[in-house]
Amino acid sequence: MKHITHKWWKITGTILIVYVIAGGFLFEVPNLPVVQQSIRNIYFHVGMWFGMLFILLVALGFSIRFLLYQLPEDDMKALAAVRTGLLFGALGLLTGMVWAKFTWGAFWVNDPKLNGAALGMLVYLAYMVLRGSVEEEEKRGRLAAVYNIFAFVLFFVFIMIIPRMAAASIHPGVDGNPALSVGDLAPEMRKVFFPAMAGWFIMAWWLYSLLFRSSRIDHRISELNNN
Repeated sequence: MKHITHKWWKITGTILIVYVIAGGFLFEVPNLPVVQQSIRNIYFHVGMWFGMLFILLVALGFSIRFLLYQLPEDDMKALAAVRTGLLFGALGLLTGMVWAKFTWGAFWVNDPKLNGAALGMLVYLAYMVLRGSVEEEEKRGRLAAVYNIFAFVLFFVFIMIIPRMAAASIHPGVDGNPALSVGDLAPEMRKVFFPAMAGWFIMAWWLYSLLFRSSRIDHRISELNNN
């Protein structure tokens, strides 16, 4: 019983995702022009991207903390969070491409929002390349932490600021297109959409914790081998 109580958030996250998958495919959705039944993808595409933004914010916090206190575990936590964010970002791009194919007729269109998202992912991939190019652990941690701070700012600029400054965008939430403002989401969809947000947040944190524990074990094994 104690073990179940300790893992309540994992159980909750699993139940939420199962509910979202079932509700996403089976519950009623409004029959809108163009998007039609593909609107169900909002529970997955948007949820994964929100989960990505959440975990990248976590990575930012650990990078700042590392610069303040120089604790190696904070660097490992930031790395695990970025890896998680990249996975969720990749899933978000894939689900978005599938959605684009059904609504716009192509997997990718020349849109500032889509291009900004791709550039943002490249910025974080460069974070991984930077880490692999520096061997000295303390120096690598400092450089990665500083870069991660700038990466988060650039990512925000690419996906939020530049698309809104562009002449036009067909992506929802930009240039007056409806997205998630009050009244945009049909009432019958809210009972799945909001649990989806919570579920993907929990899944992102769960995967991050697994990656961090794995990297911590690898680090300790490396230390023992060096000794």
